Amino acid sequence: MKWKSIIIGMGLSLILTGCSWGQSSNSSSQETETPDVEQEQSGEQKEKTENSEQQNEQEENLPAAQEKESEKKDSDGLTIVNEPKSIQVVVNKQRKLPEGYKPPDLVVPDVPFYFNEFHPKKQMREEAAHALEALFAGAKKNGIDLVAASGYRSYERQKSIYEQNVAERGEEEANQFSAKPGTSEHQTGLAMDVTSAQVAFKLKQSFRQTNEGEWLANHAHEYGFVIRYLEGKSDITGYSYEPWHLRYVGKDISTNIHNQGETLEEFFGLHPSS
Repeated sequence: MKWKSIIIGMGLSLILTGCSWGQSSNSSSQETETPDVEQEQSGEQKEKTENSEQQNEQEENLPAAQEKESEKKDSDGLTIVNEPKSIQVVVNKQRKLPEGYKPPDLVVPDVPFYFNEFHPKKQMREEAAHALEALFAGAKKNGIDLVAASGYRSYERQKSIYEQNVAERGEEEANQFSAKPGTSEHQTGLAMDVTSAQVAFKLKQSFRQTNEGEWLANHAHEYGFVIRYLEGKSDITGYSYEPWHLRYVGKDISTNIHNQGETLEEFFGLHPSS
């Protein structure tokens, strides 16, 4: 298209006396100079727009990919994520949050909880909280009664929960379902455990067989959430199947992950061995 503009400029210089080559070249480089020039360059602009959209799609998962290149490890060999505020942050048994991290924009989503009093675990990051409200509203329209159970957990709270689980069940069993402090998704403020009256508001794998569990499995991605710990993927995620654990990642990524039947680790190329 650049050559086409130059040729047009050369033609104009031959027709219009007194016009120098520099003037014709200058007029062809100014996109908004005249309607004619705008029309000639509209194809180039369209091509740039299409290329930009394709690039955006390709870079959609770069927050996690970029941080992987420059992340450091702690004394235990765990990777410390560089971008804990990223909506696409991946936290697991090999990838931990920086020491002392707390999400900056925690709010309480306007959804029903199984308890009335305020508790920090009612909180989520603001964007995720609004998405959860939309998900609950969508479920309600379909006759599905979801109840929120547990969202944000501080490092200290997770430490207490983990140590209690180890004391009650032993470290090996506790590690199958309980995260060590600093490695829990709940600390990101992007996760929420949900339940229903059909399982007495407990977090049980049988939740998947309820109407609520069925609806979530099929529709959570439409609101930007994924079922974080999928059945049959414990060798990748490090945890047993949790049909109640929702993780917010945004609609585009959640839809891709749902359609491909992947985990966050698989989608971002962050397998335990990588």
